Amino acid sequence: MASHGGDGSPHVPAPTLWPVGFAVGIAVLLVGVVLGWLIVAIGAAIAALFGFLWIREVTRPVRSTEPVAAPEPEARPATRGRKAVPEPGEGEIVRFPRSKLLEGATLGLGVVIGGIVTLPILGPALVDPFVDQGTDDVDIGALDEFPENRFVITTFLLDPEQGEVSRRTAYVRNNGSLDGQPSFTILSSRCVHLGCPVQVNGLPLDEAAKTEQIDNTVVRRIPTAAAVGFGCPCHGGQYDAEGNRTAGPPVRALDRYEFKVRNGRLLLSKTYSVGSVEGTGSEAQIKKYDLMGPGQHVDGPEAVLYPIEPPGH
Repeated sequence: MASHGGDGSPHVPAPTLWPVGFAVGIAVLLVGVVLGWLIVAIGAAIAALFGFLWIREVTRPVRSTEPVAAPEPEARPATRGRKAVPEPGEGEIVRFPRSKLLEGATLGLGVVIGGIVTLPILGPALVDPFVDQGTDDVDIGALDEFPENRFVITTFLLDPEQGEVSRRTAYVRNNGSLDGQPSFTILSSRCVHLGCPVQVNGLPLDEAAKTEQIDNTVVRRIPTAAAVGFGCPCHGGQYDAEGNRTAGPPVRALDRYEFKVRNGRLLLSKTYSVGSVEGTGSEAQIKKYDLMGPGQHVDGPEAVLYPIEPPGH
């Protein structure tokens, strides 16, 4: 119910910039879903601040502590069987008019309806990118299936429930042992230029290929002749046997898989990005970073120009 001024004109809320600030905060928060946690936090802080100021402004009349005296009713002369309307006694004031109650109830109902409509949509949009979506370790075979100092082209399903769309290729080389523990170099086939599959610069020994059913995935292993490196057929990117970029447009070394050895079998774990590799085989020194997308720098001054990737992407 709108209130009116003395001249009969309705009172309207004073102009305010709080809704604009709140909208800017929501926009920054949604952009942060793509860019990273820091931007999300900044957007949430902006939205919370301006949302608080906006609510405070809207509810100011309701929160006013100054008593509002009720208008004195005009006394009516008593008529047959009725008494005149009594005047309000001392201390009788109107603290919460019905119009304010209706206004507050309307705003509250609007908030509830807005939450019911938006939360089912915004909830997954805001939460899912930051939930670790990694997969379980993948068993790719017994250790003796990987001869020393020779790459084995290994294909497997990253997530058997998704089927062939999750099939991946890794280049696995047994480096022998390091301090009594097995050492492996396991390179991703994803070119770090634009994501094309790189190929071994060597001869695959197809006649020696083996296929094995392991749990819910089919693993295929193809030994190669001495591999001197890897090449991308799409744009000419070249890498050496440790995955370092040697030519073409790639901006860093090939990504690698973490691995585990359990009960004499080799298991692949999550993927990580590599800036560069110094040394070879079990003696290699790897500059390791969180997994980034193709074309993104992971070190040097260019790295600040690229957003933070969601976990487990």
